[in-house]
Amino acid sequence: MLDMRGVTKVYRTELVETHALRALDLHVREGEFVAVTGPSGSGKTTFLNIAGLLESFTGGEYRLDGEDVSGLSDDARSKLRNRKIGFIFQSFNLIPDLNLFDNVDVPLRYRGMSAAERRQRIEESLGRVGLASRMKHFPAELSGGQQQRAAIARALAGSPRLLLADEPTGNLDSQMARGVLELLEEINGQGTTIVMVTHDPELAARAQRNVHIVDGMATDLSVEPSLLRAAHASLAEAQS
Repeated sequence: MLDMRGVTKVYRTELVETHALRALDLHVREGEFVAVTGPSGSGKTTFLNIAGLLESFTGGEYRLDGEDVSGLSDDARSKLRNRKIGFIFQSFNLIPDLNLFDNVDVPLRYRGMSAAERRQRIEESLGRVGLASRMKHFPAELSGGQQQRAAIARALAGSPRLLLADEPTGNLDSQMARGVLELLEEINGQGTTIVMVTHDPELAARAQRNVHIVDGMATDLSVEPSLLRAAHASLAEAQS
């Protein structure tokens, strides 16, 4: 589903050259649930932006669902992103002036769907996350957990092959966080590939596989369980 080989990303100014990713290799099979961990500034966000076709890369190769994306135009990348990728953000990114129905509708309008098909997708996705009775509510009228569920519904409405989650429980208390993670596990169980960036060792431990990014390079921690425990211990210590 996601295949990065030797991907590099360099940010340049007149005086400074910053290497955000250094020959990063990362492979995610269809249907996997992969957690990406690492300290702040390690390159996790850059990786996620490139994976989601929100940002270009400097070198290397990236294939999304078998398609080489390096030579695509901005318009082609936008169409591919809208068709195959769903995003879940830490800050929800719901539009405050729109109710949940219309929030979920926004990305669907770019797909050229009929109003009837959009309505069906919106109602199904909000029902799937337990918000069918709240579709006319506005974000401010919901709890943090409900807002994140609405954001997940918005992502699911487009039937993405790949779901990218950036700290999806970062703004939630522990009970709400567990509920959101259980929902993601359920979605993954139904076949959607999920890549989740997280600082939470407990959340990372529940993923099928863990990838740790440090200094722009990735290590698959599932290869060596002791590395996974050590990384989680390090993250927990850093947060304390």
